[in-house]
Order: sequence, then structure tokens, then C-alpha cells
Amino acid sequence: MTGENQSSGLQWRDGDVPVSERFDDPYFSLGDGLAETRHVFLAGNGLPGRLADGFRIAELGFGTGLNLMATLIAWQGAGRRGRLHYTSFEAFPLPAPDIARALAAFPEARAVADPFLAAWAAGARRFALGPLAVEVIVGDARAALPGWQGCADAWFLDGFSPARNPELWGAPLMAEVARHTAPGGTFATYTAAGFVRRGLAAAGFAVERRPGHGHKRHMSAGVLRPPATPSEAT
Repeated sequence: MTGENQSSGLQWRDGDVPVSERFDDPYFSLGDGLAETRHVFLAGNGLPGRLADGFRIAELGFGTGLNLMATLIAWQGAGRRGRLHYTSFEAFPLPAPDIARALAAFPEARAVADPFLAAWAAGARRFALGPLAVEVIVGDARAALPGWQGCADAWFLDGFSPARNPELWGAPLMAEVARHTAPGGTFATYTAAGFVRRGLAAAGFAVERRPGHGHKRHMSAGVLRPPATPSEAT
């Protein structure tokens, strides 16, 4: 599904946490979603330490834009100069009022969100947030990612739970993630599901299971292995 005329399909848990009716899964941690983003996606990719002019982040699952806001805060806090490129793939984009309501649970993120919310409400899916050049590609990532001409230095793999949304974690899509990763590029994700780790390993990543955030025991992260030399391949 690629259109944006779907109903938001949301329920609200405890007043603040958006839950997808389609996947019966929350958009962020029922604990502290911003802290989880920093632990999993930023620290899991060695950020903000690796951030530099021209650095490229790609993401599966834009959701509420919380990861984007955390990245913007990290860039600002690191005092970097230059431009960061942020590309996200999202099949079911949320309307701006729902995103604003969700981000209100995180005052630090909400404090920097107004330019993003204004652009989103106006229908922009390519826009600048200060030093961040943002593009949200709407549609099924299984169809959109193979044709993407970009490449990422770091991936945020943030789809809904693999148990509820296995299509976004299948081996063919993980192979496309690897194909669109720069040499030495990395990924991080909150899930440690075995089939996801195996798919990423088969795609060419050296995969690690690491301590998760909060009540989650494990997460996964890794770096793209260099291609085998002819002598290694024989």
C-alpha cells in the first residue's frame, strides 16, 4: 500500500502511547521511547561519535519520527558542521496531529519538532531540518528499497515486531539493506529474533547480540563485512 489516504489506524494506550491497530504493536517503547532510541539506534550504531559532514542514515519504519528527532538532538549536541542525510521508508505514514500527540510524551523531542511537524502537515516528504536533509519514501519497503539509488552509513531497523510484521524483516529485504550499505556501514535494531539475525548475517553483516533497553534482554547490531577476496572465496 502506497497511498496516504488511509485512516491512521491508531489506538492510544495510557493516553500517550500510539498502538497500531494493523499490527497490534506500539510505535515506541511503553517505557521511555526516547531512551530506547538512544540506546538501540544511536549507541547501537556508534552515534553520535561517527557523525560527520555527509553521513547517511537510512531507516525502515519512520513511525512517529522519534528516531529522527533523537538524531537531530544528537547532531546538535555533538556540535558537528555540515549536512546529515536521513532517509526513511514508511508504508503507513501517520497524520501530523497524531505524530504531534505522540511526540508530546517526550518534551525534549517535542521541543525541536515544530519545523518537522509543519513540513509534514503540509504534505512534504522531502524537507530540511536545519542541517538534516530528510526524505521519507512512502510505500512498501520491499518494493521501494531495491530501486533506491542511495546508500547508508548506518541503518535504523525499526519496523513493528517481527512476530507481527515479518514481511519487513525477511531475508530478501535484509539483503537489500546490505546492498544499500556503505563499506564499514552498520545497522542496529531492537529485535534479537533469530531469523532476523540469520538474515542479516547471510546478507553480509557481522551480527552481534547486545543488551537491550529496559525490560528487553537483547537487541542486535552489526557491521557490514568486507567482501571476500578471491583467495578467501575458494
